[in-house]
Amino acid sequence: MGDGLLRTTLLMAAGALLLVPGAAQAKDVAGYLAADGGIDLVRILPGPPTPGSPRALADAAAFRDSRAMRGMARWQEATADVSSDLGARFADALGFRPDWTKLPVTQGLLARFGTDRSAAIRAAKSHWQSRRPFMGTDLPICEPRTASLMANGDYPSGHTANGWSFALVMAELMPDRAGAILSRGRDYGDSRWICGSHSQSAVEGGYLAASALVAREHGDAAFRRDMAAAAEELARYRRDLTAAKPR
Repeated sequence: MGDGLLRTTLLMAAGALLLVPGAAQAKDVAGYLAADGGIDLVRILPGPPTPGSPRALADAAAFRDSRAMRGMARWQEATADVSSDLGARFADALGFRPDWTKLPVTQGLLARFGTDRSAAIRAAKSHWQSRRPFMGTDLPICEPRTASLMANGDYPSGHTANGWSFALVMAELMPDRAGAILSRGRDYGDSRWICGSHSQSAVEGGYLAASALVAREHGDAAFRRDMAAAAEELARYRRDLTAAKPR
């Protein structure tokens, strides 16, 4: 197998691990950035609010008051958005549900970026070790209160960072769909405080973290090359989808 074909095959497998729910995490895939060339979110983000501060009180009130949304359509959307299958959750905004087996370059790009994002978020969560808003209450949230969920810090929201970074990347790759994609990305992040799994400040931290990470990735030549190749790949894929539609 040639080097080019081998690289494509590995990227296809890596991307599948990132985007298929329940599969191995992106940490199994090499990122774009070296360990000392990434981004320190602790220096960039404001961090969780100080207990008893106006912002902390606002977070607590937002969590408490938003429990009234249980059973509503937006609560149901937040429940569905617990899924990390972004191809499915963003399908309407993209205009199609991606068949990642036909998008190996785009899939590999997202997988490699996912490794860098996960490493940065993990370091920030470890630094702040903030408690999720539902802990210490018996109020409902839209997903199970698992031990792993409770052990994973509130700030910043990794789920939000995942969705918002996906939205930023895909909006750049498909500028004609940017408005719909970015709107969906915001909704996907907001689902986390509506669900009750994160505080509003943690969700805002997730948005800021994703924006900072995507900006840093653009400083990497390999990332830029893959973005250009992914844009071409997506354009071909969309043309094929259009050609395949019944007339």
